[in-house]
Amino acid sequence: MIDIGKLKGSIVPLVTPFDSSGAFDEPAFRKLVDWQIESGSHGISVEGTTGEPSALSLEERERIYDVTVSAVKGRVPIVAGTGTNNLEETLRLTKRAGNSGVDAVLVIVPYYNRPSQEGLYDYFSRVASSTPLPLIIYNIPGRTATNMEPTTMKRLRDKCKNVVGVKEANKDFDQVSKVLSIVGRDFLVYSGIELLCFPMLAVGGAGHVSATANLLPREVADLYNFVAAGKWKEAQDLHFKLLPINEALFWETNPVPLKAALGIVGKINPTLRSPLVPLSEEKKQRLKEVMKGYNL
Repeated sequence: MIDIGKLKGSIVPLVTPFDSSGAFDEPAFRKLVDWQIESGSHGISVEGTTGEPSALSLEERERIYDVTVSAVKGRVPIVAGTGTNNLEETLRLTKRAGNSGVDAVLVIVPYYNRPSQEGLYDYFSRVASSTPLPLIIYNIPGRTATNMEPTTMKRLRDKCKNVVGVKEANKDFDQVSKVLSIVGRDFLVYSGIELLCFPMLAVGGAGHVSATANLLPREVADLYNFVAAGKWKEAQDLHFKLLPINEALFWETNPVPLKAALGIVGKINPTLRSPLVPLSEEKKQRLKEVMKGYNL
């Protein structure tokens, strides 16, 4: 099992590129993996929100685990999104990801179901008990309509030692301090909100899973590197430098603007799967103007 101390820094949540026919574009995906690692990203995450997992079949998701492991070749840790709102599917994907050779799993709070805290405790206990891999909770109330409370995370960690952290895509910044205080200062807390990456590091976060790293991997990795080196002024300056692009990439639902941006710089075919549709031409031109500020 991976040393969880290596699960820190900028863990990029990769987009899932599709070709013009809408099929998974494996060659483009492999190039993205190489570029990310060469640019200094500390880890690769697949099939989080940015990877459009709800638009993928279970078989496609399983194939992507295999391709990711093959492409990364052990150079950085791999965190695989295996969560759904169906327990049996989550158990299947979690097992399959483990068999593929990933280093940790990222399991989203079940969406649409709106479970109670006791329901979340039961669900995550079952998933964690099914795998030896480190499990990171993915708490994103804006998409799931349910917030996992810090006390529930504490219960889970006490019962399941492989529950090692949480990706907090939570605009309630109070939650972050409460998680670290209640669950433990050594619990790995990652920012899943771009504007909170630096503040979360300041209170003891383990890193970030930022969509912006798809486009600016070096800069987003440096945000963590500066803090780790005690260069707080440099980190603060970088935080504000990234502000315009962080905002632009969320003008519409992620990853719509991000895929447009990656298409502009020639990294992918910016194909989306329905119900997501491409960025309007007007917004695309505005996005290009923002991108000019980063020499893209």
